[in-house]
Amino acid sequence: MKIALIGYGKMGKTIEKMAIEQGHQVVLKFDVDNFDEFTVKTIKKADVAIEFTRPEGAAENIKKCIEAGVPVVCGTTGWLEKKAEVDALCEEKGSSFFYASNYSVGVNIFFALNKFLAKMMNEQPQYELETEEIHHTQKLDAPSGTSITLAEGIIENISDKKSWVNKASKAKGKVPIISKRIEKVPGTHTIKYQSVIDEIEIKHTAHSRAGFAGGAIQAAEWIIGKKGVFGMSDMLGF
Repeated sequence: MKIALIGYGKMGKTIEKMAIEQGHQVVLKFDVDNFDEFTVKTIKKADVAIEFTRPEGAAENIKKCIEAGVPVVCGTTGWLEKKAEVDALCEEKGSSFFYASNYSVGVNIFFALNKFLAKMMNEQPQYELETEEIHHTQKLDAPSGTSITLAEGIIENISDKKSWVNKASKAKGKVPIISKRIEKVPGTHTIKYQSVIDEIEIKHTAHSRAGFAGGAIQAAEWIIGKKGVFGMSDMLGF
């Protein structure tokens, strides 16, 4: 598999290392010093593109890959207000696009567990809900895309939760997300339900970027030859 890396920060470097170890080739690397070389024409040298950049440029990066007919796997978060138009372009061009807020298999199991627990807690209004995410200080967006996905899973399954808010809150209709930034923390997400008499907590703790990178490579392998818009639930069969 010939891979183009769009973004060559810490995640891009981890993906490169793991991809080469698995027998793949990284044929293109685009970062701040050569981003002008990233065009619809040049990206066609790759079988698949993996995009981890900044929120403000992600949609346009993905669109270039779609226009080129190159399958693209995106892990950049914080740009989802433009996802509907990207999805529509992908369908229009008959291309393939894979997005996940988190590529860790463990986190996606956690997403499913979160929804299951929320469905049960819908009948238990005596519990106050709190969610927390902790990431390294270089993470650009807050709350994390993973936290937003978790909050959306709760909103889908608890009838009195209508939206999320990025602060501590006891407002009835809100899912509070507390964001913390601490050096060298790859990612920790906690969902907590508290009552006067007890507390229920589920937590996912990442120990390194390897789980995220490995999942992105797996997604890149999986999407080749497919057409449409996909996510981790499609690949994992959830």
